[in-house]
Amino acid sequence: MDIHYVTREGYDKLRKELSDALAQRPVISAAIAEARDKGDLSENAEYEAAREAQVLLEIRINNLKDQVANARVIDESLIGTEKVQMLNKVKVMNLNAKKVMEFTLVGESEADFAAGKLAATTPIGKALMGHSKGDVVEAKVPSGVIKFEILDISL
Repeated sequence: MDIHYVTREGYDKLRKELSDALAQRPVISAAIAEARDKGDLSENAEYEAAREAQVLLEIRINNLKDQVANARVIDESLIGTEKVQMLNKVKVMNLNAKKVMEFTLVGESEADFAAGKLAATTPIGKALMGHSKGDVVEAKVPSGVIKFEILDISL
């Protein structure tokens, strides 16, 4: 069982995705029944496609159920800014590239690098966690080691 931490918004999004997926069950069942009524199942591509869609949907539903069951909502009122932790916005100087970057540390299910949401479980996220403003940290990434100076921690 892998517990993962999410915001209230992230948790609500997961529950909606699960609800939407569950609502697709009758639609796919109807498509299977309709395709079955068309005759010989051994040569019925429509039936095979509907069965495959059903299998993929069930896998997705099981995955979402697991994510919802193992999610822990973070109480944002308990988040501080003394040390880097989940949900903090962290402004850093990439000392290798001499570039300022900003990340919000989130759980894996909410990560979106293009939107500046970095999973706390990534090498960079792990390196930043628990450090304070002014600290220099090293993150071991596939391409080598990146050094960051923490410039600011906020909510």
